[in-house]
Amino acid sequence: MSRPLRIEYPGAWYHVMNRGRRREKIFTTSKDYELFITVLKETAELFNLKVSAYCLMSNHYHLLIHTPDGNLSRCMRHVNGVYTQRFNRANKKDGQLFRGRFKAVVVDNDSYLLEVLRYIHNNPVRAGIVKNVNDFTWSSHSGYCSKAKKWDWLYKEFLLSMFSEKITPAMRAYVEFMQEPELEEIESFYAKKNLPSVLGDDSFKDWIREKFHDLRFKKEIPTSKELALSSTTVRSLVAKAFNVEDVALMVSKRGRENLPRDVAIYLQRIYCGQTLAELGQDYGISSYSSVSSSFERIKSRLLTDRRLKEKVSEVEKKLNKGQRQT
Repeated sequence: MSRPLRIEYPGAWYHVMNRGRRREKIFTTSKDYELFITVLKETAELFNLKVSAYCLMSNHYHLLIHTPDGNLSRCMRHVNGVYTQRFNRANKKDGQLFRGRFKAVVVDNDSYLLEVLRYIHNNPVRAGIVKNVNDFTWSSHSGYCSKAKKWDWLYKEFLLSMFSEKITPAMRAYVEFMQEPELEEIESFYAKKNLPSVLGDDSFKDWIREKFHDLRFKKEIPTSKELALSSTTVRSLVAKAFNVEDVALMVSKRGRENLPRDVAIYLQRIYCGQTLAELGQDYGISSYSSVSSSFERIKSRLLTDRRLKEKVSEVEKKLNKGQRQT
């Protein structure tokens, strides 16, 4: 049975989403909305979950959350499970409420948190439910515009501090920020049919790929292919290891070996999960058998060539390292 990709580590930030089964409503009355918020507060208290934003639509929800303890799955199992039980009891129903497992996008807190915050709070506007974000009741937008104690449970200080160290200027800046158009990059990201599991710059994505390389290409996790390293990263490391320019990996002369090129093909097959056809396109090789021969040639040579094995091992260490601070 397939499972979703779960990238969990202490200090991670997530945009979490889930919707009702068959797109049915998960909130039918104001009491349902209030009930869900109560469950969020309880979960925050029980599991040290930091809820920074929420937007509750009639048939789905959006959350921006921080997990200091790296316990995303435990927290969301509690949120979805407890809310379902209480919803069913209150509405005299039974059975499954949500469509299944929640979707979680791990977010780069250096560059994208505020963009995700704005995206979440703007959901009712994009959906045409309200014309102004201030007119929607069931989101945490008002909490970012208020000093009222009822919002003390919301973990908003960290995000507001990105605008200013002082609360009043920070709140003013947040309001101005919400009035600005969303970045095209964010719109494109969320417009994808199969939403990726990582939102961040290239260095953040590479760090995630390196840190969770053991999850790559798990058959029971179809989306684990997202953790594959980029072919550019592999080629760059191979070129440095062999002290050649990247462009040298593209050179092919009949009857003359290009060892760095073969090593790059070998490592891309393993670490990028590329097919023979994709590797052929990368290197301008029309024959699948030629690509396969390059791969098998290095695979066999690594069994007997100690110097080559050491060089390839050094490249693999760099591909597998996960040393970015969390």
